[in-house]
Order: sequence, then C-alpha cells, then structure tokens
Amino acid sequence: MSRNKFKGLGIALITPFTKDGAVDYTALRRLLDYQLSNGIDFLCILATTGETPCLTEEEKNNIKDIVKEKVQGRIPILLGMGGNNTAAIVDTIKHTDFNGIDGILSVCPYYNKPSQEGLYQHFKTIAETSPVPVVLYNVPGRVGVNMTAETTLRLARDCENIVAIKEASGNFTQIDDIIKNKPNDFDVISGDDGITFPLITLGAAGVISVIGNALPKEFSRMVRLALNGDYPNALTIHHKFTELFKLLFVDGNPAGVKAMLNSMGLIENELRLPLVPARITTMGEISAIVKELNIKC
Repeated sequence: MSRNKFKGLGIALITPFTKDGAVDYTALRRLLDYQLSNGIDFLCILATTGETPCLTEEEKNNIKDIVKEKVQGRIPILLGMGGNNTAAIVDTIKHTDFNGIDGILSVCPYYNKPSQEGLYQHFKTIAETSPVPVVLYNVPGRVGVNMTAETTLRLARDCENIVAIKEASGNFTQIDDIIKNKPNDFDVISGDDGITFPLITLGAAGVISVIGNALPKEFSRMVRLALNGDYPNALTIHHKFTELFKLLFVDGNPAGVKAMLNSMGLIENELRLPLVPARITTMGEISAIVKELNIKC
C-alpha cells in the first residue's frame, strides 16, 4: 500500500500579483476558495508555477500561512523545498515549521549538474533530514540534468521517506520503467498536464497540474475517470483541452495560466521579472477558448 498522500489532482498553485507588483493576498484567497470548492485533491505550493525564486522569505511565509488557514487540514499540502546546495536545504528543513504541511516537493539540483550518484546522495540526505514525506521532482528541461529511472528506483527502495516522484521529463520509456519496477508503496505523479491521461493509463497516481489552477472541476473529473479505469470518457475530456495545453505553455509557465485566470476575472495578469505576461495573440486565443468552454468561476 502506498505511503503517498499526494494522489489525484494536485494544483501547482500560482502566486497572484497586484498591478504594482505586490503579492495579491486577496486574489490568492479567492483562488484558493475556487480550488477547494471544485474538487481538487491536494495543493502544491511555493514551487515552479508559484514563481517562488522571485518571492521574499516574508512573502513565502505569508502565502504558506494563508494556504494552511484556508485548507484547515481538508486536503494535503505539498511544499516546494529544493535547490542546488544540499547543506542549505538541510538547514532550511531543520528551521521550518511543518505544522499543517504534509510533505515537501524537492527538485533536482539545477545549474551545477550533478552526476547520478550526486543526485542519489543529495536526495538521500534530504530524506534523512525531513520530518515529512519527500516527493522527488525530475524536470530536466528546467534544471539541466535528468534523473534516470535507475536512480529514482534506487531512492524509492533505499529511502522510506521518499514516497513519490513528480516526473516531468516527458520520456515515456523512462517513466514507464519507473512505474513497472517501483516498490508498491511508491507512486509516480505526472508533471505535465498534456500527458497526464496516458501516464495514468500506464499506472501514474495523478498529476501536479498547471491547468488545474483555472479548470479544477473539469480536470479533476478527467483524472478521476482515468484513475477509475473509465478511459473512453477520460479521453474525451483530455482531447477537449488539447489545444489549451499547447497555448498555456507556448509563452512559458505560468504566463499562460495567468492569462487564462485573468480572462476568467480571478487575478491580474502580472508576473515578476524575468518572467513576463503571455503575448497579446496568445492571450486572445486563450480568452476565446475560455468563452467557448463557458467556464464559470
């Protein structure tokens, strides 16, 4: 039986900003209410989609407190906590209050491009330090290094506190290798909205989703149908969003989903440099799809 709480539809939560660039805590509360009333299974906060590298420590703590206050233990919360300095992450873990936090999502170290043994030792050290379960995050397109199936499986077998991996390599052979050979109590979570349906048919346990920020009700239905083996109906919903999957990432993440949330009236269309909003043409196409889908907030 899996020790992983993070199954089904998880939301890679965005950080709303006001027009003058401050964190928009009012919009954040509104967005959380929208998520929680529309069937999400867990939240992933302060990670890539949340523009976390551009947040101050005070802002991060405020966001964490607001999320915990809104959730009130109803669903699990996964906290982004990674980096490329193992000792610094260990120190952060030791000085973090994990009350109300159910696990950490830790990305492969970026920029310094460790070997597979370096990745293994890095995550083993984090797992031994963390008082809450650890979800690995493999996203070679962002960090510059791919964690192989062999390394992931080694960590899954050796570290009791490592309960899942968010796989965003896009490498179906690698992901299928992990699913096929993993321990029973370890899960694979999709890190790409567009391939969530096929990955669930292979045995993935869910997704940490970007599009779910805007379409939690619709996307959670697709995920649940797929997890329950109703592939034809899940596939129908998957195909409904094929064009949107492309649009949301053509100008980078979270520019696309922020444009969509803005067209729905939930947030301002603001990002922090070095990220910028989606192009006007992309925004127009996204707005047209939102109107066509008749999405109600």
